[in-house]
Amino acid sequence: MTDIIGYLKSNLTTSFIGKEVHYLAIASSTQDIAREMADRGAPEGTAVIAGMQRSGRGRLGRSWLSPEGGLATSIILRPAMSAVPLLPAISALAVFRAIKHLGIKAGIKWPNDILIGGRKVCGILIEHTMVNGIVGYSIIGIGININFDTVLYPEIAASATSLSVELGHELPVEHVALRLYTELEDLYLLSENPEVILDEWAANMITIGSRVKVQSGNRDIEGIAEAINRSGHLLLRRDDGTVQEIVAGDVSIVPDSGKK
Repeated sequence: MTDIIGYLKSNLTTSFIGKEVHYLAIASSTQDIAREMADRGAPEGTAVIAGMQRSGRGRLGRSWLSPEGGLATSIILRPAMSAVPLLPAISALAVFRAIKHLGIKAGIKWPNDILIGGRKVCGILIEHTMVNGIVGYSIIGIGININFDTVLYPEIAASATSLSVELGHELPVEHVALRLYTELEDLYLLSENPEVILDEWAANMITIGSRVKVQSGNRDIEGIAEAINRSGHLLLRRDDGTVQEIVAGDVSIVPDSGKK
């Protein structure tokens, strides 16, 4: 890999995201490293990148496969409380825009998985640390499959893809990181205009209009994903005609439900 730190320092035009960036060839988890840095007072926008992770993790306590060739990064933010609910949309859109810039058609599965042709190419994990009852800092962890063949990993072969598989060639990881950090800052700075963010998020969400199953707590709920409300929650039309607001949960599209 090219000197990713040198490349970013030479080419980033952001004001704060990625201005301080740390690279490790191998890490347990970029989330844990970023948290340690945040606790020591690292400035907002500090980013950690790992060439590969031994213990990457995703949403809902799941592990995240993070071999060499991907982009595993965590970014420290110190958001206003009003911006915290927007972070799933902001992070998903940043990845979506970065991938779109490559000429690849992707979609967002609520709340922030990025899919290409129904296969997952990116996972996002957002964690918060509370201080005196408010969010002291947030860490956005992003894992993008870039330069590896997902078929070689049986645990994800049927459900995942990578940018190199979709493009038919490898691409510089640092180029993806540069675009990602740029888009993330642009969107984060729009957090005082939530309507703009939420509208773009919903417009690129493949979940809307599909029949889905939601695992929420210890129960499964099924229905038509009808809309996203102004809080970023999913509105699910149940078979009995009632609408249920889904605040958090794992969503899967029911096969043959129409949209893919």
